[in-house]
Amino acid sequence: MELSFTVAQIAQLLSAQVEGNADAVIKTVCKIEEGCENGLSFLSNPKYTSYIYGTKATAVIVDKSFEPAHPVKCTLIKVADARLAFAALLNFYNEKVRVKKNGISPHACIASSAKIGDNVYVGEFVSVGENVVIGDNCQIYPHVFLGDNVTIGANTTLNSGVKVYADCKIGERCIVHAGTVIGADGFGFAPQPDGTFFKFPQIGNVVLEDDVEIGANTCIDRAAMGSTIIHKNVKLDNLVQIAHNCEIGESTAMSSQTGIAGSTKIGRNCMFGGQVGINGHITIGDKVFIGAQSGIQHPVKDGEVLFGTPANPLREEQRLIVYKKRLPDLFERVRQIEKKLKND
Repeated sequence: MELSFTVAQIAQLLSAQVEGNADAVIKTVCKIEEGCENGLSFLSNPKYTSYIYGTKATAVIVDKSFEPAHPVKCTLIKVADARLAFAALLNFYNEKVRVKKNGISPHACIASSAKIGDNVYVGEFVSVGENVVIGDNCQIYPHVFLGDNVTIGANTTLNSGVKVYADCKIGERCIVHAGTVIGADGFGFAPQPDGTFFKFPQIGNVVLEDDVEIGANTCIDRAAMGSTIIHKNVKLDNLVQIAHNCEIGESTAMSSQTGIAGSTKIGRNCMFGGQVGINGHITIGDKVFIGAQSGIQHPVKDGEVLFGTPANPLREEQRLIVYKKRLPDLFERVRQIEKKLKND
């Protein structure tokens, strides 16, 4: 499906100012460094500023503060925040071109006690257990498994191969990507005198509140008792591990391969880079920023910015990195001093 808009129409949608040809036609979106005729791009990262002077894109969305240092051929669409405006347009475009599926495949296996809302799509080879509740307008793609007593809120999408174990609850407008497992047993084993392990039963569940998005192949373990809770508007990347009885605060985001050990509480509006590791049974405050590959062993206060393993405040860790680079020279200087002292 091809969509066609004028720059003026896009500007009206974004409450933007236009510098250039308002009648130019936009039919697609493109990267600013590549560009194409009838293409729309955006500029928000200063590293890409040089591309705007040679881009083949017909129009580029920029911040209101942007003033070109050289003449530009493209039409400029000026907004308060170019990145957010472009994202809003992509959502609008996506809604127009992506047609939601409807209906239940005859190849799905659905328990007679399950309750399915209106305008729901259930794809091929989906398994729906006893007493499952699926809200209105949900999209359940092929090979999804929903265990007994699972609840799925309205307008939620479960992509192919998602597994939701028994008793777990997923809120409204959530998106769960392919291969994710919600509600597998937490890693609870008690060592015994003979060297073997006794499995600690995991009888709790997982609760995902509204507007949560979970990346592909992420695992969220069920609680030993009570609930592992992912609060509203949390965004988890691919390959994230959330252990049993964790609680992730509202509007927190975690990048790929982050791992949270059991019973850890994460605050609101936190941002974790890739491969961050968090120790168990600790509390992370609100608005905490943790750099990629950092290891957190102790509780963290609100607003801290940490980096490194073990993690330190960012500026302190940056100084340590500089010192580490100087160690070979320092070692050689000490060696020469020791040699001189020995000879004297």
